[in-house]
Amino acid sequence: MMQRFTDVDLSAWTTLGVPARARELLVLEEEADLARWRERRAAAPMPELVLGGGSNVVFLEDFAGRVVRLATRGRELLAEDDAARLVRAAAGEPWDGFVRWCVAQGWGGLENLAAIPGSVGAVPVQNVGAYGLEVGERIAWVEGVERDTGLAWRLPAAECGFGYRTSRFKARESASLVITAVTFRLPRNEPPRLDYPDLQRRFAGLGQDVSPAEVYAAVAEIRARKLPDPRVQGNVGSFFKNPVVSPEVAERLAAHHPELPRHALPDGRVKLAAGWMIERCGLKGVREGGAAVHERQALVLCNAGGAKGADFLALARRVRETVAERFGVRLEVEPVLVGCEGVVQPLA
Repeated sequence: MMQRFTDVDLSAWTTLGVPARARELLVLEEEADLARWRERRAAAPMPELVLGGGSNVVFLEDFAGRVVRLATRGRELLAEDDAARLVRAAAGEPWDGFVRWCVAQGWGGLENLAAIPGSVGAVPVQNVGAYGLEVGERIAWVEGVERDTGLAWRLPAAECGFGYRTSRFKARESASLVITAVTFRLPRNEPPRLDYPDLQRRFAGLGQDVSPAEVYAAVAEIRARKLPDPRVQGNVGSFFKNPVVSPEVAERLAAHHPELPRHALPDGRVKLAAGWMIERCGLKGVREGGAAVHERQALVLCNAGGAKGADFLALARRVRETVAERFGVRLEVEPVLVGCEGVVQPLA
């Protein structure tokens, strides 16, 4: 049954833990709650924000509207053949719990995305990626409802517009599309994805004789060593995207900074390491109010105690301006920024 709360403190509903209030919070726990949500929308129209696990959102101030938390559960094997398995999960399933469940069944394919906070319904939006894999590579289709009409829809992966940390679900024109479930295609015979440097070092000499459980454990350990646990120190993971630039820009930067990590992409462009640039600017540990650049991982901005949304906004601007001045590259913010009336444009 749908739960409804009013004048809600949102700090407990996000991994960043900044103080912000919403006029109303709805928690949808079953499919029938989608209809109850539409009834509530008709009875009391106001700005709305759909929230998954709250691991990729920054509330800059109080939100003068309704937050809708999808907490639906369910996971199942739909079909399998010699090539792959089709596995479906409800949007409210915790992402890491779903990955661990797949690994426990002996099903490989998602283990590189271990220990990432958030929900199943949120990962396609950002096309979450880590350790050599993007989730869009494993998605068969995404399904959901149109929030205004209640009409069901289903989009195959080819129509989801997956790109580096983006998808069609991030576009403003897709704001009415609410993801309710995701079906993954998990290959049965694909070798483990071990080309990421940390995994290469961990499994050197073992060839391809590595199980999904071993990759999952390695990734979880590496993440725990490199990244702060949001349950201990509030954060949203990487606060900035790794910039993608033209070959000409990459060559110019390499001439002045030959040690700058670079990765050639299939389309000819080059992805640069934002964390390396932030660190070279001497910004590790820098603070604005209660927001700080993490001392181990410069891509992460964390809640050092009592941080407010405005602190993260000020710190993000300081980081971007410093990196742009030294390297001539503008970093893009990765999490969703939310103001009084809803999602705001990324930093200019």
